[in-house]
Amino acid sequence: MHIPTLKYQSQSVSKPYFIAAMALFAGQIIFGITLGLQYVVGDLFFPYIPFNVARMVHTNLLIVWLLFGFMGAAYYMVPEESETELHSTLLAKVLFWVFLVAGALTIVGYLTVPYAKLAELTGNDLLQTMGREFLEQPLPTKVGIVVVALGFLYNISMTVLKGRKTAISLVLLMGLWGLALMFLFSFVNPHNLVRDKMYWWFVVHLWVEGVWELILGSLLAYVLVKTTGVDREVIDKWLYVIIAFALMTGILGTGHHFYFIGLPGYWHWIGSIFSAMEPIPFFMMTVFAFNMVQRRRREHPNQAAVLWAVGTAVLGFLGAGLWGFIHTLSAVNYYTHGSQITAAHGHLAFYGAYVLVVITLISYAMPTLRGRIANSTKAQAAEMWSFWIMSIGMAVMVLALTGAGILQVWLQRIPETNAMGFMATQDQLTIFYWVRIAGGVIFLVGQLLYFTSFFIGGDPVTEESRAGATGRRPLGAA
Repeated sequence: MHIPTLKYQSQSVSKPYFIAAMALFAGQIIFGITLGLQYVVGDLFFPYIPFNVARMVHTNLLIVWLLFGFMGAAYYMVPEESETELHSTLLAKVLFWVFLVAGALTIVGYLTVPYAKLAELTGNDLLQTMGREFLEQPLPTKVGIVVVALGFLYNISMTVLKGRKTAISLVLLMGLWGLALMFLFSFVNPHNLVRDKMYWWFVVHLWVEGVWELILGSLLAYVLVKTTGVDREVIDKWLYVIIAFALMTGILGTGHHFYFIGLPGYWHWIGSIFSAMEPIPFFMMTVFAFNMVQRRRREHPNQAAVLWAVGTAVLGFLGAGLWGFIHTLSAVNYYTHGSQITAAHGHLAFYGAYVLVVITLISYAMPTLRGRIANSTKAQAAEMWSFWIMSIGMAVMVLALTGAGILQVWLQRIPETNAMGFMATQDQLTIFYWVRIAGGVIFLVGQLLYFTSFFIGGDPVTEESRAGATGRRPLGAA
Protein backbone atom coordinates (compact mmCIF):
# COMPACT_ATOMS: atom_id res chain seq x y z
CA MET A 1 0.00 0.00 0.00
CA HIS A 2 1.30 3.44 -0.92
CA ILE A 3 1.71 5.79 2.06
CA PRO A 4 2.03 9.34 0.71
CA THR A 5 4.07 10.78 3.59
CA LEU A 6 6.85 8.18 3.25
CA LYS A 7 9.68 9.06 0.90
CA TYR A 8 10.55 5.37 0.47
CA GLN A 9 7.92 2.68 0.81
CA SER A 10 10.35 0.17 2.32
CA GLN A 11 10.41 2.38 5.44
CA SER A 12 7.03 0.84 6.28
CA VAL A 13 8.74 -2.35 7.51
CA SER A 14 9.71 -0.43 10.65
CA LYS A 15 6.09 -0.27 11.85
CA PRO A 16 5.78 -3.83 13.23
CA TYR A 17 9.16 -3.39 14.97
CA PHE A 18 7.85 -0.29 16.72
CA ILE A 19 4.59 -1.98 17.72
CA ALA A 20 6.44 -5.01 19.12
CA ALA A 21 8.83 -2.74 21.00
CA MET A 22 6.00 -0.89 22.71
CA ALA A 23 4.16 -4.12 23.63
CA LEU A 24 7.31 -5.59 25.18
CA PHE A 25 7.96 -2.26 26.93
CA ALA A 26 4.61 -2.60 28.69
CA GLY A 27 5.52 -6.13 29.77
CA GLN A 28 8.84 -4.91 31.14
CA ILE A 29 7.15 -2.29 33.33
CA ILE A 30 4.53 -4.74 34.65
CA PHE A 31 7.27 -7.14 35.71
CA GLY A 32 9.23 -4.21 37.18
CA ILE A 33 6.30 -3.29 39.44
CA THR A 34 6.00 -6.98 40.37
CA LEU A 35 9.66 -6.97 41.43
CA GLY A 36 9.14 -3.81 43.47
CA LEU A 37 6.24 -5.48 45.30
CA GLN A 38 8.32 -8.61 45.95
CA TYR A 39 10.84 -6.44 47.82
CA VAL A 40 8.18 -5.71 50.43
CA VAL A 41 5.91 -8.76 50.03
CA GLY A 42 8.54 -11.46 49.79
CA ASP A 43 6.29 -14.40 48.89
CA LEU A 44 4.19 -12.57 46.28
CA PHE A 45 3.39 -14.97 43.39
CA PHE A 46 5.71 -17.60 44.89
CA PRO A 47 6.37 -20.30 43.73
CA TYR A 48 4.84 -19.42 40.33
CA ILE A 49 6.95 -16.33 39.62
CA PRO A 50 9.92 -16.24 42.02
CA PHE A 51 12.02 -13.09 42.29
CA ASN A 52 14.91 -14.36 40.17
CA VAL A 53 12.57 -15.28 37.31
CA ALA A 54 10.70 -11.97 37.44
CA ARG A 55 14.03 -10.14 37.38
CA MET A 56 15.24 -12.12 34.35
CA VAL A 57 12.03 -11.33 32.49
CA HIS A 58 12.21 -7.63 33.46
CA THR A 59 15.81 -7.14 32.31
CA ASN A 60 15.55 -9.37 29.22
CA LEU A 61 12.42 -7.58 28.04
CA LEU A 62 14.29 -4.29 28.38
CA ILE A 63 17.09 -5.49 26.12
CA VAL A 64 14.80 -7.14 23.57
CA TRP A 65 12.38 -4.24 23.18
CA LEU A 66 15.23 -1.74 22.85
CA LEU A 67 16.77 -3.93 20.13
CA PHE A 68 13.41 -4.00 18.36
CA GLY A 69 13.34 -0.22 18.66
CA PHE A 70 16.88 0.19 17.29
CA MET A 71 16.12 -2.12 14.37
CA GLY A 72 12.88 -0.35 13.54
CA ALA A 73 14.63 3.02 13.76
CA ALA A 74 17.36 1.83 11.38
CA TYR A 75 14.82 0.48 8.88
CA TYR A 76 13.05 3.85 8.96
CA MET A 77 16.11 6.12 8.90
CA VAL A 78 18.53 4.39 6.55
CA PRO A 79 16.43 4.45 3.34
CA GLU A 80 15.82 8.16 3.82
CA GLU A 81 19.45 8.93 4.70
CA SER A 82 20.73 6.75 1.83
CA GLU A 83 18.12 8.04 -0.62
CA THR A 84 17.29 4.54 -1.78
CA GLU A 85 14.87 1.75 -0.92
CA LEU A 86 15.85 -0.84 1.66
CA HIS A 87 17.95 -3.67 0.21
CA SER A 88 15.37 -6.34 1.11
CA THR A 89 12.00 -5.71 2.73
CA LEU A 90 11.30 -9.46 2.71
CA LEU A 91 14.41 -10.16 4.81
CA ALA A 92 13.38 -7.44 7.29
CA LYS A 93 9.92 -8.98 7.67
CA VAL A 94 11.24 -12.54 8.08
CA LEU A 95 13.80 -11.47 10.69
CA PHE A 96 11.08 -9.63 12.61
CA TRP A 97 9.05 -12.80 13.09
CA VAL A 98 12.12 -14.90 13.86
CA PHE A 99 13.22 -12.45 16.55
CA LEU A 100 9.71 -12.03 18.00
CA VAL A 101 8.99 -15.76 18.19
CA ALA A 102 12.44 -16.54 19.66
CA GLY A 103 12.04 -13.80 22.26
CA ALA A 104 8.53 -14.90 23.20
CA LEU A 105 9.55 -18.55 23.54
CA THR A 106 12.49 -17.54 25.74
CA ILE A 107 10.23 -15.56 28.09
CA VAL A 108 7.76 -18.45 28.21
CA GLY A 109 10.68 -20.76 29.04
CA TYR A 110 11.74 -18.53 31.94
CA LEU A 111 8.21 -18.51 33.34
CA THR A 112 7.32 -22.20 32.93
CA VAL A 113 10.55 -24.18 33.28
CA PRO A 114 12.98 -24.08 36.24
CA TYR A 115 16.13 -22.31 35.10
CA ALA A 116 18.43 -25.27 35.76
CA LYS A 117 16.11 -27.54 33.76
CA LEU A 118 15.93 -24.94 30.97
CA ALA A 119 19.72 -24.94 30.78
CA GLU A 120 19.74 -28.72 30.55
CA LEU A 121 17.09 -28.78 27.82
CA THR A 122 18.73 -26.11 25.65
CA GLY A 123 22.25 -27.53 25.42
CA ASN A 124 24.03 -25.45 28.03
CA ASP A 125 26.28 -28.45 28.73
CA LEU A 126 27.60 -28.16 25.15
CA LEU A 127 28.55 -24.49 25.51
CA GLN A 128 28.02 -22.95 28.92
CA THR A 129 26.65 -19.46 28.36
CA MET A 130 23.74 -19.21 30.81
CA GLY A 131 23.51 -17.89 34.34
CA ARG A 132 24.98 -14.39 33.96
CA GLU A 133 22.94 -11.27 34.60
CA PHE A 134 21.37 -9.80 31.43
CA LEU A 135 22.82 -12.75 29.46
CA GLU A 136 20.58 -15.47 30.89
CA GLN A 137 19.27 -16.41 27.43
CA PRO A 138 19.52 -20.10 26.48
CA LEU A 139 22.10 -21.05 23.86
CA PRO A 140 19.55 -21.39 20.99
CA THR A 141 18.26 -17.87 21.75
CA LYS A 142 21.77 -16.44 21.74
CA VAL A 143 22.49 -18.12 18.41
CA GLY A 144 19.18 -16.79 17.10
CA ILE A 145 20.11 -13.26 18.18
CA VAL A 146 23.38 -13.55 16.25
CA VAL A 147 21.58 -14.82 13.13
CA VAL A 148 19.00 -12.02 13.31
CA ALA A 149 21.72 -9.43 13.92
CA LEU A 150 23.79 -10.61 10.96
CA GLY A 151 20.77 -10.60 8.64
CA PHE A 152 19.76 -7.16 9.87
CA LEU A 153 23.28 -5.74 9.49
CA TYR A 154 23.59 -7.22 6.01
CA ASN A 155 20.32 -5.55 5.02
CA ILE A 156 21.23 -2.16 6.48
CA SER A 157 24.85 -2.22 5.28
CA MET A 158 23.88 -3.08 1.70
CA THR A 159 21.37 -0.24 1.71
CA VAL A 160 23.99 2.26 2.90
CA LEU A 161 26.59 0.97 0.41
CA LYS A 162 24.31 1.40 -2.60
CA GLY A 163 23.07 4.87 -1.61
CA ARG A 164 24.18 8.20 -0.20
CA LYS A 165 26.56 8.06 2.75
CA THR A 166 25.82 10.54 5.54
CA ALA A 167 27.44 11.07 8.91
CA ILE A 168 24.22 9.98 10.62
CA SER A 169 23.92 6.68 8.73
CA LEU A 170 27.63 5.86 9.10
CA VAL A 171 27.63 6.54 12.86
CA LEU A 172 24.46 4.45 13.19
CA LEU A 173 26.06 1.63 11.21
CA MET A 174 29.19 1.76 13.37
CA GLY A 175 27.07 1.53 16.51
CA LEU A 176 24.97 -1.36 15.21
CA TRP A 177 27.99 -3.37 14.07
CA GLY A 178 29.65 -2.70 17.43
CA LEU A 179 26.52 -3.91 19.21
CA ALA A 180 26.60 -7.20 17.31
CA LEU A 181 30.35 -7.75 17.73
CA MET A 182 30.33 -7.04 21.48
CA PHE A 183 27.47 -9.53 21.96
CA LEU A 184 29.77 -12.34 20.79
CA PHE A 185 31.54 -12.14 24.17
CA SER A 186 28.34 -13.54 25.70
CA PHE A 187 29.40 -16.91 24.28
CA VAL A 188 32.66 -16.80 26.26
CA ASN A 189 32.19 -18.00 29.83
CA PRO A 190 35.58 -19.01 31.26
CA HIS A 191 35.87 -20.84 34.58
CA ASN A 192 38.24 -18.15 35.86
CA LEU A 193 35.90 -15.71 37.63
CA VAL A 194 38.02 -12.62 36.87
CA ARG A 195 38.12 -13.33 33.13
CA ASP A 196 34.44 -14.21 33.23
CA LYS A 197 33.54 -10.78 34.66
CA MET A 198 35.85 -9.04 32.18
CA TYR A 199 34.14 -10.62 29.19
CA TRP A 200 30.73 -10.00 30.75
CA TRP A 201 31.48 -6.29 31.05
CA PHE A 202 32.73 -6.26 27.44
CA VAL A 203 29.11 -6.95 26.52
CA VAL A 204 27.19 -5.00 29.14
CA HIS A 205 29.37 -1.91 29.56
CA LEU A 206 30.61 -1.59 25.98
CA TRP A 207 27.00 -1.80 24.89
CA VAL A 208 25.38 0.80 27.13
CA GLU A 209 28.40 3.07 27.65
CA GLY A 210 30.00 2.48 24.27
CA VAL A 211 28.40 1.51 20.97
CA TRP A 212 24.83 2.19 22.08
CA GLU A 213 25.82 5.83 22.57
CA LEU A 214 26.66 5.97 18.85
CA ILE A 215 23.16 4.70 18.08
CA LEU A 216 21.73 7.25 20.52
CA GLY A 217 23.66 10.10 18.92
CA SER A 218 22.66 9.18 15.37
CA LEU A 219 18.96 8.76 16.23
CA LEU A 220 18.88 12.08 18.08
CA ALA A 221 20.74 13.86 15.27
CA TYR A 222 18.33 12.46 12.67
CA VAL A 223 15.22 13.67 14.48
CA LEU A 224 16.76 17.11 15.08
CA VAL A 225 17.70 17.41 11.40
CA LYS A 226 14.11 16.66 10.43
CA THR A 227 12.34 18.78 13.04
CA THR A 228 14.52 21.91 13.23
CA GLY A 229 15.70 22.52 9.67
CA VAL A 230 19.19 23.35 10.96
CA ASP A 231 21.91 22.74 8.36
CA ARG A 232 23.06 19.14 8.33
CA GLU A 233 26.72 20.25 8.38
CA VAL A 234 26.23 21.89 11.78
CA ILE A 235 24.57 18.80 13.26
CA ASP A 236 27.23 16.51 11.74
CA LYS A 237 30.02 18.45 13.46
CA TRP A 238 28.28 18.15 16.82
CA LEU A 239 27.70 14.45 16.23
CA TYR A 240 31.36 13.73 15.45
CA VAL A 241 32.58 15.52 18.58
CA ILE A 242 30.00 13.83 20.81
CA ILE A 243 30.74 10.29 19.60
CA ALA A 244 34.51 10.87 19.84
CA PHE A 245 34.15 11.77 23.53
CA ALA A 246 31.65 8.97 24.07
CA LEU A 247 34.00 6.32 22.69
CA MET A 248 37.09 7.63 24.45
CA THR A 249 35.45 7.86 27.87
CA GLY A 250 33.21 4.83 27.41
CA ILE A 251 35.90 2.35 26.38
CA LEU A 252 38.44 3.34 29.04
CA GLY A 253 35.62 3.96 31.51
CA THR A 254 35.03 0.19 31.48
CA GLY A 255 37.75 0.27 34.12
CA HIS A 256 35.26 1.30 36.79
CA HIS A 257 33.92 -2.26 36.64
CA PHE A 258 37.41 -3.69 37.15
CA TYR A 259 37.99 -2.09 40.56
CA PHE A 260 37.41 -5.06 42.81
CA ILE A 261 37.31 -8.17 40.59
CA GLY A 262 40.98 -9.15 40.74
CA LEU A 263 42.55 -6.91 38.08
CA PRO A 264 45.65 -4.70 38.67
CA GLY A 265 45.30 -1.62 40.85
CA TYR A 266 46.04 0.84 38.03
CA TRP A 267 42.45 0.30 36.90
CA HIS A 268 41.39 2.31 39.95
CA TRP A 269 42.99 5.35 38.35
CA ILE A 270 42.02 4.65 34.75
CA GLY A 271 38.46 3.79 35.70
CA SER A 272 38.06 6.78 38.00
CA ILE A 273 39.53 9.37 35.62
CA PHE A 274 37.75 8.32 32.44
CA SER A 275 34.49 7.46 34.18
CA ALA A 276 34.51 10.94 35.69
CA MET A 277 34.72 12.24 32.11
CA GLU A 278 31.76 10.16 30.88
CA PRO A 279 29.19 12.90 31.71
CA ILE A 280 30.94 15.20 29.18
CA PRO A 281 29.44 13.70 25.99
CA PHE A 282 26.01 13.61 27.63
CA PHE A 283 26.32 17.24 28.67
CA MET A 284 27.39 18.05 25.11
CA MET A 285 24.32 16.20 23.88
CA THR A 286 22.11 18.37 26.10
CA VAL A 287 23.73 21.58 24.82
CA PHE A 288 23.46 20.22 21.27
CA ALA A 289 19.72 19.51 21.54
CA PHE A 290 18.84 22.88 23.06
CA ASN A 291 21.12 24.70 20.61
CA MET A 292 19.51 23.04 17.59
CA VAL A 293 15.98 23.73 18.83
CA GLN A 294 16.82 27.39 19.52
CA ARG A 295 18.38 27.78 16.06
CA ARG A 296 15.52 26.02 14.28
CA ARG A 297 14.54 27.33 10.88
CA ARG A 298 11.14 25.66 10.83
CA GLU A 299 8.18 24.96 13.07
CA HIS A 300 7.74 21.25 12.58
CA PRO A 301 4.15 20.14 13.19
CA ASN A 302 5.28 17.20 15.36
CA GLN A 303 6.21 19.09 18.52
CA ALA A 304 5.75 15.97 20.65
CA ALA A 305 8.78 14.43 18.93
CA VAL A 306 10.78 17.59 19.69
CA LEU A 307 9.88 17.30 23.38
CA TRP A 308 10.96 13.64 23.47
CA ALA A 309 14.25 14.59 21.76
CA VAL A 310 15.06 17.36 24.24
CA GLY A 311 13.97 15.11 27.11
CA THR A 312 16.38 12.42 25.88
CA ALA A 313 19.31 14.83 26.06
CA VAL A 314 18.43 16.22 29.51
CA LEU A 315 17.48 12.98 31.27
CA GLY A 316 20.30 11.09 29.55
CA PHE A 317 22.73 13.57 31.08
CA LEU A 318 21.12 13.28 34.53
CA GLY A 319 20.94 9.46 34.52
CA ALA A 320 24.01 8.33 32.61
CA GLY A 321 26.07 11.40 33.49
CA LEU A 322 25.27 12.85 36.90
CA TRP A 323 23.92 9.74 38.65
CA GLY A 324 26.77 7.73 37.19
CA PHE A 325 29.34 10.24 38.36
CA ILE A 326 28.17 10.28 41.99
CA HIS A 327 29.42 6.74 42.57
CA THR A 328 31.99 6.11 39.84
CA LEU A 329 35.20 7.08 41.67
CA SER A 330 36.90 4.00 43.10
CA ALA A 331 37.05 5.36 46.65
CA VAL A 332 33.29 5.95 46.59
CA ASN A 333 32.44 2.83 44.62
CA TYR A 334 34.17 0.75 47.29
CA TYR A 335 31.14 1.46 49.50
CA THR A 336 28.35 1.89 46.95
CA HIS A 337 29.04 -0.97 44.51
CA GLY A 338 25.95 -3.14 44.07
CA SER A 339 23.84 -0.99 46.38
CA GLN A 340 20.50 0.61 45.58
CA ILE A 341 22.47 3.63 44.33
CA THR A 342 23.56 1.44 41.42
CA ALA A 343 19.91 0.58 40.76
CA ALA A 344 18.97 4.28 40.81
CA HIS A 345 21.69 5.09 38.24
CA GLY A 346 20.75 2.13 36.05
CA HIS A 347 17.05 2.99 35.91
CA LEU A 348 17.51 6.69 35.12
CA ALA A 349 20.36 6.07 32.65
CA PHE A 350 18.41 3.49 30.64
CA TYR A 351 15.27 5.61 30.68
CA GLY A 352 16.96 8.89 29.81
CA ALA A 353 19.40 7.67 27.20
CA TYR A 354 17.77 4.72 25.45
CA VAL A 355 14.08 4.42 26.30
CA LEU A 356 13.47 8.06 25.45
CA VAL A 357 15.47 8.07 22.22
CA VAL A 358 13.54 5.05 20.90
CA ILE A 359 10.26 6.76 21.83
CA THR A 360 11.56 9.93 20.14
CA LEU A 361 12.05 8.07 16.88
CA ILE A 362 8.69 6.28 17.20
CA SER A 363 6.96 9.58 17.97
CA TYR A 364 8.48 11.13 14.85
CA ALA A 365 8.08 8.13 12.52
CA MET A 366 4.75 6.58 13.49
CA PRO A 367 2.53 9.42 12.18
CA THR A 368 4.25 9.21 8.78
CA LEU A 369 3.80 5.43 8.79
CA ARG A 370 0.08 6.09 9.25
CA GLY A 371 -0.13 8.57 6.36
CA ARG A 372 0.26 11.93 8.08
CA ILE A 373 3.09 14.31 8.95
CA ALA A 374 2.02 14.70 12.56
CA ASN A 375 -0.78 13.63 14.88
CA SER A 376 -3.64 15.88 15.93
CA THR A 377 -3.22 18.54 18.59
CA LYS A 378 -5.09 16.39 21.13
CA ALA A 379 -2.96 13.32 20.38
CA GLN A 380 0.24 15.33 20.75
CA ALA A 381 -1.01 16.84 24.00
CA ALA A 382 -1.57 13.32 25.34
CA GLU A 383 1.94 12.37 24.24
CA MET A 384 3.44 15.36 26.01
CA TRP A 385 1.51 14.60 29.18
CA SER A 386 2.76 11.01 28.98
CA PHE A 387 6.34 12.28 28.79
CA TRP A 388 5.93 14.33 31.95
CA ILE A 389 4.04 11.61 33.85
CA MET A 390 6.59 8.91 32.94
CA SER A 391 9.47 11.23 33.81
CA ILE A 392 7.91 12.18 37.17
CA GLY A 393 7.32 8.49 37.92
CA MET A 394 10.93 7.72 37.05
CA ALA A 395 12.13 10.63 39.21
CA VAL A 396 10.15 9.28 42.19
CA MET A 397 11.65 5.82 41.69
CA VAL A 398 15.20 7.12 41.28
CA LEU A 399 15.05 9.43 44.31
CA ALA A 400 13.61 6.60 46.41
CA LEU A 401 16.34 4.21 45.30
CA THR A 402 19.01 6.86 45.88
CA GLY A 403 17.73 7.43 49.41
CA ALA A 404 17.60 3.67 50.00
CA GLY A 405 21.18 3.31 48.70
CA ILE A 406 22.56 6.06 50.92
CA LEU A 407 20.93 4.57 54.01
CA GLN A 408 22.06 1.08 52.97
CA VAL A 409 25.69 2.21 52.72
CA TRP A 410 25.44 4.12 56.00
CA LEU A 411 24.05 1.16 57.96
CA GLN A 412 25.67 -1.83 56.30
CA ARG A 413 28.98 -0.82 54.77
CA ILE A 414 30.55 2.20 56.43
CA PRO A 415 30.69 1.01 60.07
CA GLU A 416 33.94 -0.89 60.74
CA THR A 417 32.33 -2.50 63.76
CA ASN A 418 28.72 -3.36 64.50
CA ALA A 419 27.67 -3.00 60.86
CA MET A 420 24.05 -3.99 60.33
CA GLY A 421 23.42 -7.25 58.48
CA PHE A 422 22.00 -7.34 54.98
CA MET A 423 18.45 -8.43 55.84
CA ALA A 424 18.27 -6.14 58.86
CA THR A 425 19.31 -3.27 56.60
CA GLN A 426 16.64 -4.19 54.07
CA ASP A 427 14.00 -3.88 56.79
CA GLN A 428 15.11 -0.28 57.34
CA LEU A 429 14.64 0.51 53.64
CA THR A 430 10.99 -0.56 53.42
CA ILE A 431 9.58 2.97 53.19
CA PHE A 432 11.85 3.72 50.22
CA TYR A 433 10.69 0.54 48.49
CA TRP A 434 7.04 1.52 48.88
CA VAL A 435 7.81 4.94 47.39
CA ARG A 436 9.58 3.18 44.52
CA ILE A 437 6.42 1.15 43.85
CA ALA A 438 4.37 4.36 43.77
CA GLY A 439 6.81 5.77 41.21
CA GLY A 440 6.47 2.63 39.13
CA VAL A 441 2.67 2.90 39.11
CA ILE A 442 2.91 6.57 38.06
CA PHE A 443 5.27 5.51 35.27
CA LEU A 444 2.84 2.83 34.10
CA VAL A 445 0.02 5.41 33.96
CA GLY A 446 2.20 7.63 31.75
CA GLN A 447 3.06 4.69 29.54
CA LEU A 448 -0.60 3.75 29.09
CA LEU A 449 -1.39 7.38 28.23
CA TYR A 450 1.35 7.25 25.58
CA PHE A 451 -0.26 4.16 24.05
CA THR A 452 -3.66 5.88 24.19
CA SER A 453 -2.31 8.82 22.17
CA PHE A 454 -2.04 6.56 19.10
CA PHE A 455 -5.82 6.11 19.11
CA ILE A 456 -6.81 9.77 19.56
CA GLY A 457 -8.30 11.16 16.37
CA GLY A 458 -8.62 14.68 15.04
CA ASP A 459 -7.20 16.65 12.17
CA PRO A 460 -3.45 16.21 11.76
CA VAL A 461 -1.31 19.28 12.45
CA THR A 462 0.38 20.62 9.31
CA GLU A 463 3.49 22.71 8.96
CA GLU A 464 1.45 25.65 7.69
CA SER A 465 -0.99 25.55 10.61
CA ARG A 466 1.87 25.21 13.10
CA ALA A 467 3.75 28.11 11.54
CA GLY A 468 0.60 30.25 11.51
CA ALA A 469 -0.01 29.58 15.19
CA THR A 470 3.51 30.67 16.14
CA GLY A 471 3.99 33.47 13.63
CA ARG A 472 6.85 31.64 11.91
CA ARG A 473 6.94 30.83 8.23
CA PRO A 474 7.20 27.20 7.20
CA LEU A 475 10.61 26.20 5.85
CA GLY A 476 10.90 27.17 2.20
CA ALA A 477 7.97 29.60 2.27
CA ALA A 478 8.24 32.67 0.14
